[in-house]
Amino acid sequence: MTRKVADCRHWPSETDCTLTITGEEDEVVRAATEHAVSVHKHQDSPALREQIREMLEDEKASA
Repeated sequence: MTRKVADCRHWPSETDCTLTITGEEDEVVRAATEHAVSVHKHQDSPALREQIREMLEDEKASA
């Protein structure tokens, strides 16, 4: 299974957040949602979770 990455540097942010979350897709969506709510003051909703899921990238294999 390909691990997924949520990288705040790729999303618009007023705080210039640099957090990167890596893991299995559901883990990353859960953690990224918690981060978006607690740090960036978003409201937790199915729409937010879907937006995060759509923005995930595949983890690049390390050499």
